[in-house]
Amino acid sequence: MKREIYIIDDENDIIFNLKKLFAKEKDYIFKSVRTEQIDEALNNIPSLIIINEDSIERKVIDVCQKIRGNEDNSITPIIVTTASENKRHRLNILKTQVEFIIRKPIDSEYLYYTIKNLLRLMDTNRRISPLTGLPGNVQIQAEMKKRMLKKEEFSVLYFDLDNFKAYNDTYGFLAGDEIIRQTAKTILNNINNEETIHNFVGHIGGDDFVAIINEIEYEEICQSIILEFDKEIQEYYTAEDKKRGYIKVPNRKGVIEEIPLVSISIGIVEVDKNRFNNVLEIGEVGAQVKHLAKVIQGSAYAINRRKQN
Repeated sequence: MKREIYIIDDENDIIFNLKKLFAKEKDYIFKSVRTEQIDEALNNIPSLIIINEDSIERKVIDVCQKIRGNEDNSITPIIVTTASENKRHRLNILKTQVEFIIRKPIDSEYLYYTIKNLLRLMDTNRRISPLTGLPGNVQIQAEMKKRMLKKEEFSVLYFDLDNFKAYNDTYGFLAGDEIIRQTAKTILNNINNEETIHNFVGHIGGDDFVAIINEIEYEEICQSIILEFDKEIQEYYTAEDKKRGYIKVPNRKGVIEEIPLVSISIGIVEVDKNRFNNVLEIGEVGAQVKHLAKVIQGSAYAINRRKQN
């Protein structure tokens, strides 16, 4: 996943050095932001903000408080670089919930590993499931909101597994966890590639996933996911169950029911700049269209298209 790092620096003192330090690491994107562009930068919800105190016109504490007061950037890490030798001043900066202060002259290696380790820690903390390592609800909502604020057109794919509870009841939760991992892998295999660096995959929780994509050819992506999923899911059943095409599960009354193999349902919502007012509205439509996909037996997808003008 690409990491956008914004440097608030009116004189561009730091960005060139950073680009040189991270020249071989394509997952890091550095953008220079002047003091008057802070509001625009916050709308984009960067992965990290670096502030060069010595080059900005505003007080650094005011800038840090503005960032922390922004709901979408309340957990965005901040690094402040400064030439100040005043310990009390540096402590006051830290009191605004800044993660690190780096004294000048800046040691390049120290700055490099501070950025790397800080983002690694943020990635770890934002994961809701150790099973998949995918971003959770906070990042999912932030990613959608960022694209809506930028007036982008995109599609949201909502994934859900059918008959998964019956599988867990029969094979156990550990086996179910393996299916969750495989599902994440299958989605990632078909969503992310070198040409689609701005696509996003998140894990809502349990057997629910979401993907945000720019491509209009989402039907081909869904078809590929279904083909791979239906092939891989066979490996998680005994030969007998696989041959039958279903498992036998007692219901609450003790009556044996025949439950089909686990399948995947995908609900697709097309989003344009005028269609939705907020992320919640997208989620509501996503739940409806995913339900339509689940009505279809076996792995399937359903689409809620944008209205044609």
